[in-house]
Amino acid sequence: MATFTNQIKTVVLLGVLSAIMLWIGYAFGGSAGLYIGLAFALLTNGLSYFFSDKLVLWMSGAKPADGKEHKDLISIVHEVSNLANLPMPKVYIIQDRAANAFATGRNPKHAAVACTLGVLEILTREELKGVIAHEVAHIKNRDILIQTIAATIASVIGFIATMARWGAMFGWGKNDRDGGSIIELLVLAILIPLIATLLQLALSRAREYVADETGATIIHNPLALASALEKLGKYTAHQPFGKAVKETEGMFIVAPFRGNALLNLLSTHPPMEERVKRLRAMS
Repeated sequence: MATFTNQIKTVVLLGVLSAIMLWIGYAFGGSAGLYIGLAFALLTNGLSYFFSDKLVLWMSGAKPADGKEHKDLISIVHEVSNLANLPMPKVYIIQDRAANAFATGRNPKHAAVACTLGVLEILTREELKGVIAHEVAHIKNRDILIQTIAATIASVIGFIATMARWGAMFGWGKNDRDGGSIIELLVLAILIPLIATLLQLALSRAREYVADETGATIIHNPLALASALEKLGKYTAHQPFGKAVKETEGMFIVAPFRGNALLNLLSTHPPMEERVKRLRAMS
């Protein structure tokens, strides 16, 4: 039931984000702006769909896992992907002592899982299996695609909002009935980007809950993932991920920076206590 609820929430949030995108196009440029906004969204989503995986792997400094040195990790990824009835994703290692992991790729046939050195060092085999199951669940649920679309739309909204601020400063749109008024431009510039960001963050949190539940179901061991999350949460508080950037924060299994969850509304991840509680309830 929890998974179904979060899936519905995902559809609603994506729909609202897309509607905001189209409304911005209409308010800023009238009917023509509506079509321009739609075309721009489709173009940017398409580029993100095909190239975001390579970009995030490069940004995090991930390198292909060595068949001998990381034999156990590769074995776990192979085992979990078989349990999930998915092609085995490529396996990458990040030379960082922080304990974290993420999945990327536009679909199950073009997917990758990346783990830091820290996550390999502090987790037991069963806990690591739980982490990999969580990442494989993201691949199975097409979360990378969903979050890429949401991030792209939010970024485009931010870009147009910047244009709107310049428009408000110079009085564009005052006499253009179809293009909106100066007040609309101010709303675009200030309020809409904030709403879009909050929706994107809410979407990210919903997908983390779904991945937790799906991953635990894949390996039939919610307690292993719960234990791993507790360890990762405590470790990350003292050893944040030095190679992560804000744009990729939501991809990791735990938030890679210190103190980003002080306000749950502004976090890419749900509260750790709630995630662990839900997993333990599954057992």
